[in-house]
Amino acid sequence: METAATPKKTKKAKQTPFDYSKYIRGGKLPHIWCPGCGHGIVLKSLLRAIDTTGRSNNDFALVSGIGCSSRTPGYVDFNTLHTLHGRALAYATGLKMAKPNLKVIVTTGDGDALAIGGNHFIHTCRRNIDMVIMVYNNYIYGMTSGQFSPTTAQGMIATTSRYGNIESPFDVCKMAEASGATFVARGTAYHYGELEKILYEAIMHKGTAVIDIIDSCPTYYGRFNKFKTPSEMMEKIEKEGTIPLKQAAGLPPEKLQGKLIRGIIYKKERPEYTSEYAKLVEKAGGKSK
Repeated sequence: METAATPKKTKKAKQTPFDYSKYIRGGKLPHIWCPGCGHGIVLKSLLRAIDTTGRSNNDFALVSGIGCSSRTPGYVDFNTLHTLHGRALAYATGLKMAKPNLKVIVTTGDGDALAIGGNHFIHTCRRNIDMVIMVYNNYIYGMTSGQFSPTTAQGMIATTSRYGNIESPFDVCKMAEASGATFVARGTAYHYGELEKILYEAIMHKGTAVIDIIDSCPTYYGRFNKFKTPSEMMEKIEKEGTIPLKQAAGLPPEKLQGKLIRGIIYKKERPEYTSEYAKLVEKAGGKSK
């Protein structure tokens, strides 16, 4: 029996499921990514981040090169451009210069962005052109049979390093910051909620935003390096591979050995390239679009 002092039980409001269909091209699913691959999780985080902006699909353009991650634009209902291996950032720069009002997002991999595309990566960051660069970092060339990439850790096995990789890996975030990017962050396919928030902040930033996204490739990297299941790879990302920025700030350097820091690592404001170019056109007496 309820009295005046007895609080009434209230029903929890049902949360409406997120409608991914408004962002997916009809007839494009199922996707081609391997079972256990984290790319689908990353795509979902991206779509949720875009939805949070409240902007129209036509306000975005997704550009990619070649690789597993570069298949992303084929599934989504935005302006999309699938380009050559390592050249996504060059095409994206041209697109942004022609259509400066578009928010350009580049989906690329550790090999596509940092090996054949490494020079484009450096100069895109240096120019601070307004785009988001999502580096799906699974430490290997997944589409072309598992060669080691610029981010493969020393000692790890790949088709081109059967006795262990001897090359030092790039740190994507340090490379981006040193090259001039004004927003640098790291997320993972495991911490999808964090990643969604990071991607939203990156989209809202005016300038070059680079996100190093730690991902899993169970087909090649996982099998070569004796992971028993895709979930074991994800658990390693969660338990051993990364640490939140706030937690890292209170730890001595020896406790951070072998850890990658998650979160928005670096952010600053400086003049954006297309805006400065428009001023230059006006100064020269031309007509800026």
